[in-house]
Amino acid sequence: MKPRAPEVRAFLRRFGAAVRAQREARGLSQEELGFEADLDRTYVSGVERGVRNPTVVTIFALARALRVKASRLVAAADV
Repeated sequence: MKPRAPEVRAFLRRFGAAVRAQREARGLSQEELGFEADLDRTYVSGVERGVRNPTVVTIFALARALRVKASRLVAAADV
């Protein structure tokens, strides 16, 4: 992750913003999203702030809980 750390951090921030936008659009709190995705609320917060690097399994769990395709969340972060 070191050689491209700035790009990775930027991607994680954009991914977090996409998760937050979908969560807010569904009217869910971080706690509710965490419950639906079987994640702790503090982890959801970290993802939304771009300080967590979620695994593919976690991305899938978030997408499923948000009722969107995982590819949609990733595409929203990819520029």
